Amino acid sequence: MNKQIKSLVEASKKVLKDCALPNGALVAANSTKKYFPKGAKNYKYVWPRDGAYNCMAANILGVKVQEKFFKWLIKAEGWKKTGLFYEKYYVNGKKALHHLQPDQTGSVLMAVHDYYKDKKMPPEIMKLVSHSAEGLCKIWQKDHFTVVTQDLWEERLCFPDYKENFTYSLASCSKGLMLANEMIPNKKWLKKACEMKETALKAKSYFFRANGSVPDKRVDASLIGLTWPFEIVDAKEKRMVATIKNIEGKLGGMKGIHRYENDEYDGWMYKRYEHRKKGAGYWPLLTFWMSIYYVEKGNKKKALAYYNKVLKDLKSDHIPEQIFNNKIQISVSPLAWSHSMFVIASKKLGYLK
Repeated sequence: MNKQIKSLVEASKKVLKDCALPNGALVAANSTKKYFPKGAKNYKYVWPRDGAYNCMAANILGVKVQEKFFKWLIKAEGWKKTGLFYEKYYVNGKKALHHLQPDQTGSVLMAVHDYYKDKKMPPEIMKLVSHSAEGLCKIWQKDHFTVVTQDLWEERLCFPDYKENFTYSLASCSKGLMLANEMIPNKKWLKKACEMKETALKAKSYFFRANGSVPDKRVDASLIGLTWPFEIVDAKEKRMVATIKNIEGKLGGMKGIHRYENDEYDGWMYKRYEHRKKGAGYWPLLTFWMSIYYVEKGNKKKALAYYNKVLKDLKSDHIPEQIFNNKIQISVSPLAWSHSMFVIASKKLGYLK
């Protein structure tokens, strides 16, 4: 492990601790800190998905934020009624936005399993698992979600009357239910998980953003998640290889991975109330994610190339949401999820125990 990696590991510990608030909320970025750049969007909100990945990274680093966060989630608005987590929350647990993103609940189940796989689970956390799993099952009908759902980037909706599903959401929820079944055996959860997986894997030549009566066949970098962490398709499977080829060919490749084609969001604000949207940069967390994919595929040389691309472009020990090819645009920085994917990629590459 070189000096830069060691320094980034220590910075990642601090960022995760700074984002863990006293009441258990685990925010995406602590915008109140002096190091947070002026002109960047306020990210002092809780996205359960971000929190899930952050919990996994914190587990690797020995940073204890998980149990307080899981208990905070139980009190989040709407969860007791539905068992589901929505778009994002204020730090007091009230909904900040109201769209349903099923992958958030799947990700939480994954994080709970990661933390408790070698320790006894308290009854209240068992309730978090069971109620969340039941929540996902209630909105699933054989091959589609029965309610309007939103993708993880908050850019598009899928509708039940067209039996549309986001592939990333299907993968997350399938994995979450499978892990819920490992923690608390339940045949119904396992059955629903298998249906979701089967629906996600219907693609013939490559995987795309959303399937259904009106499929969205555009390239989306989140599909890397089908191999890791959701493990519903092997890294060497021909459709997955074709999917990665599409992502590399259209979303930046070794120049850094972007979210999807023609993405405009940059997190750059005008007087804190107006999005500038002057074109997205590449996302370090996605570039680390691609590194993880190549570790899973057994190509360490290419995994290191993606990993080192980000390290080369960093201007400090804070890993931003986006990196631009100019000195004008301003990114949210540090983003906890970016640091978490760095930590996970570092472990996959053998830099961390």
